[in-house]
Amino acid sequence: MTDGEAPEVSGANLHWRALEGLYASAPINHKFRSSLEIVGEGLSRITFLIEPDCFHAAGAAHGTIYFKMLDDAAFYAANTLVTDRFLLTTSFNLHFSKPIKGGRVVAEGRWVSGRRRVLVAESWLLDEEGEEVGRGTGTFMRSRIALSGLPGYTASKVS
Repeated sequence: MTDGEAPEVSGANLHWRALEGLYASAPINHKFRSSLEIVGEGLSRITFLIEPDCFHAAGAAHGTIYFKMLDDAAFYAANTLVTDRFLLTTSFNLHFSKPIKGGRVVAEGRWVSGRRRVLVAESWLLDEEGEEVGRGTGTFMRSRIALSGLPGYTASKVS
């Protein structure tokens, strides 16, 4: 692409933008300062601002926040490969490596395997210094829920 040229609009790009809209429209995501970016097939990045209302009694992010960030990043990385159905998390393993004391955290997700019924994706969390603070692996399966019927998923044409 050169200066002044419009970005390519393909079925994949429409699907990715629609997934970003789906994330933004989910009621749970209105409770967090976060945004999703699909960066390519099988790749996602979610930026979160972790504030004290997410802390446990000892002053760091509660484990539910780690799970939310890791699951979302892996889920959306996997759902880039499925254009017709919403995926469901069937299992998720996570590992905490450092407390999050607040600030900007980036969750990155990457599809690992599977394309038909079950998909596997991994994700990791990076704090403001770029240090990994958590990692996870999830298994996701196709549901009967059509993406096109979900509020927020607004791709007019997906290949």
